[in-house]
Amino acid sequence: MLRIFLFFITSLSISVSAADNEQEMKQIKANLLRSLPEFSSATIKPSPVSGMYEIEYNSKVFYTTSDGKYLIMGDVVEVKSRSNLTEQRRGVIRTRLLDNMGEKNMIVIGPDKPRRTLTVFTDVDCPYCAKFHLDVPALNKQGVKVRYLMYPQTGPNGESYRRAVAVWCAEDRVKAIGIAKAGGKLSMKTCENPVESHHRLGQRLEIGGTPTIFVDDGKVFPGYIPAQRLLGMLGLQG
Repeated sequence: MLRIFLFFITSLSISVSAADNEQEMKQIKANLLRSLPEFSSATIKPSPVSGMYEIEYNSKVFYTTSDGKYLIMGDVVEVKSRSNLTEQRRGVIRTRLLDNMGEKNMIVIGPDKPRRTLTVFTDVDCPYCAKFHLDVPALNKQGVKVRYLMYPQTGPNGESYRRAVAVWCAEDRVKAIGIAKAGGKLSMKTCENPVESHHRLGQRLEIGGTPTIFVDDGKVFPGYIPAQRLLGMLGLQG
């Protein structure tokens, strides 16, 4: 009987606590929106630090005090383990946003059962993207799958954007992206395509240039990295 009573009291405390948190988070968001209306799409949840809440906005992570009066921009590091908890959360968010795009909306090159997966924002007219593409066979050989998303840096009205669309609309996209990156001639077809969605996602993830490489554990590597060095960073033998 005592065990049942204690279980009831514990369950009641958890329920009340969860309800209190939910109400507090709603109030925090209401307070924030008075000064920061752009946070309307943000989500708020308890943070690892007592007395603070975590705010997820696009791919960013902020913190706020429990009264919503103060917004804290910076990383939370657990002293004992020296783990950057904020960067870990960013990694989770990045991975979720990329996976939500779905491989049917990517150009995928590599094994069906990869050891590691890279999602790469690429511009078909970027010289360093072309260098990365030459390394793809070596990465594939070591069990790395490469998933391409288009990020034409000239934006939606540039020639690179039109060439990205032509690659997507080609009968053989993998062959077409190789031709494009080698500076070859493409059949400038148009069709329904996800290039604009790729570009919007890249902006949301604050892509600064191409290639930008996202690893399956949420890490991000801006710029070109030679295959052997990249394989070492992935913990794979070259």
